[in-house]
Amino acid sequence: MVLIVRKPDGKEEQHDVMAKVRQGKQVMDLSGSGSGGDIWQVLREAEQEDRLDRHRFVEIGEELFIWKMPQFDMGEAEVDDMMSKVRKRKALILDLRGNGGGYVRMLERLVGHFIDRDLKIADLKGRKEMKPLMAKTHGDKVFKGQVFVLVDSESGSAAELFARIMQLEKRGLVIGDRTSGKVMQSRYHGHELGVDTVSFYGVSVTNADVIMADGQSLENTGVVPDQLMLPTPADMAAKRDPVLAHAAALAGIKLDPMKAGTLFPLEWRK
Repeated sequence: MVLIVRKPDGKEEQHDVMAKVRQGKQVMDLSGSGSGGDIWQVLREAEQEDRLDRHRFVEIGEELFIWKMPQFDMGEAEVDDMMSKVRKRKALILDLRGNGGGYVRMLERLVGHFIDRDLKIADLKGRKEMKPLMAKTHGDKVFKGQVFVLVDSESGSAAELFARIMQLEKRGLVIGDRTSGKVMQSRYHGHELGVDTVSFYGVSVTNADVIMADGQSLENTGVVPDQLMLPTPADMAAKRDPVLAHAAALAGIKLDPMKAGTLFPLEWRK
């Protein structure tokens, strides 16, 4: 891949990036018999993915809770536990940048912590009649503080729906870049072949478009933030996060962009 890299000072350089080829096994033995090395390799890779996709948060006094959410993958009890921490603060920054979405049931559970009534999130438009997405309120336990949602071009699916709900309900301020516009619902169909030696595979099939309360679909459109704000090339090179710092300022907290950039450092696969 040939890349043209523009540095913060405006100078451009060309780099030829070579793919790293790793030769894997054509057939892996996951039975644990014999040496059993294959199954442990799979487990190590799964542990690394869990580490990279973990939810992180920072608490700043009694004023602010910052939640870095990489994807919508929590169970209902986990959502409730996290929100019990959020309710102790006056403001929440929910960082959904890079969040590609996830479980619908987590979206429904999370929305119920912010709206003081049962809410229809969206209608599903498919070949057959489908039940709408619904959020059941948590009543007097809903979070009543300020809400700031950070999004970017890689925020998709459930992350986009949550951001749009905050806009439509006038419940929070969305800051960042236009989201990816990938919200159609899909269903995964798992399959397998073989008896002693089994090959697992599957396919994800789109089965419905998602129509928001304003009658519009976000597919191929995305969510337009209330405040468009992006880091500059110089910010990225210096590992500053001016978007997070700006959201903190709106919540009444002074947070230096350089300090903000250290709260959730970028992590790479090893």
